[in-house]
Amino acid sequence: MKQSNRLGERFDWTLAFIILLFAIISFFVIGSAQTSEQYTQNFVIKQVRWYALGSLIVAMVMYFEPDHYKKMAWFFYGFGMFLLLFLMLAPGGPGQIAEMRYSAKRWLHLPVIGTIQPSEFIKTFFIIGLARMVSSHNERILHRTSKTDFLLLGKIALMLIVPLFFIMKQPDLGTSLVFISITAAVVIVSGISWKILAPLFAVGAASAGGLLWMALYAQDVMDKIGFAPYQFKRVYSWLDPYSYPTDEGYNLITAMTAIGSGELTGKGFLGRNVYIPENHTDFIFSVIGEEYGFIGACVVITLYFILIYHLTKVALSLHDSFSIYVCVGVIAMIAFHVFENIGMNIQLLPITGIPLPFISYGGSSLFSNMLAIGLIFSMKFHQRTYLFASDDNN
Repeated sequence: MKQSNRLGERFDWTLAFIILLFAIISFFVIGSAQTSEQYTQNFVIKQVRWYALGSLIVAMVMYFEPDHYKKMAWFFYGFGMFLLLFLMLAPGGPGQIAEMRYSAKRWLHLPVIGTIQPSEFIKTFFIIGLARMVSSHNERILHRTSKTDFLLLGKIALMLIVPLFFIMKQPDLGTSLVFISITAAVVIVSGISWKILAPLFAVGAASAGGLLWMALYAQDVMDKIGFAPYQFKRVYSWLDPYSYPTDEGYNLITAMTAIGSGELTGKGFLGRNVYIPENHTDFIFSVIGEEYGFIGACVVITLYFILIYHLTKVALSLHDSFSIYVCVGVIAMIAFHVFENIGMNIQLLPITGIPLPFISYGGSSLFSNMLAIGLIFSMKFHQRTYLFASDDNN
C-alpha cells in the first residue's frame, strides 16, 4: 500500500460531509422550534456561531497527532476532575459562579467564555484518559492472565468512580450513564477475557433490574441508599405519564403527541402546533417527528447509523491501540446519546435531559461533540504516516 502525503487524501471528507448534514438539519429544526413564542432570542444565529467555533475546534484538534494526546492524557483527565471539583465547591445561585437549574448545579459562569456545562467536555477528557490507561496497561503486559485482567478492571473502575462521584453530586443521572456506557464499550474491546466480562455484565444487568424493581416496589430501601424522591417520580412518569399530566409526565405526553401527529410525512416546515417546553434542546426530536413525520425521523436516524458505521470503519482501519480505544469511546458516547434522547422522546427510556448530538441547541454539548469528532479526524489524518513509522520501528 502506497503512502500518500496529499492533505486532501488524508482528510476525512466523508465525516466532514456527514457533520455538515447534521448542521443543516440542526439549523432548520431549531429555527422551527423557536417559533412557539416561548423564546425571545434567535437560537439559529447562536447555533451557527457554535458550529463555526466548533469547526475551529476540529481544525485545532486535528492538527496534533495521536501521540500528543496520549502524552497529555493524564493532564486532560486531571483537568476534567478539577473542573468537577471546582463546580461542586463553587457557590451556586443567582449572580454566583455556579448556576442552579431545576435543583441541579451543573453550569459554570466564566468571564469572556460565558456559561458552560463542564461535564459535557469531561466526557471527551475521560475518553482520552481511559484510552491512555488501557493502552499503556496492555503494552506493558506481554502475557495476559486472570490476575492482569482483574488489575486492568480495577484501574478502569477507579478511573470511572471519581467522575461518577462528582456528577451524581450535581445530580446528573443522564451524564453518569454516558460515562458508564463509554467505560463498558472500552472494556469490551480491551482484551479482558469474556470469562470475566460475562459474569460482570450479568451482575450489572441484574443490579439495574433490581434498582428498577426497588424504585417501583421498595422506595424505602432506595431512600436509604441515597436516591431522592424526585428520581422515583421520573420512573413512574416514564411508565405511566398520563398519571402525571401536569408535571413529570407533561413533556413526555406532549412529545409523543407531537411525534404521533406528524404521521407518515409530517406537517411541513413551521407546521408544528404542539407546544413542548425546551423543544430546541432535549426534545428536538419531537419537532422532527411532528414536522417531517415518520419518514423525516427515519432519515435522521439513518444518518446517525451512517455516522456510527463510518466511525467504526475508521476505528477498524487504525493500528495504534490508543487511537482505537479513543474511537471506541467516541462511538459509545454518540451512540448512547442518540439512543437515550430518541428513546426518551418515544417512551422507550426515562427522561434524563440528554441532548441529541449535533442537532440539539447548546454550545457545551456541540463543542464537546466537535472535540470528540476532532479526535477522529486526527486519528484518520495522521494514521497513514503513523502506521508506516510504527512499521519501521518494528
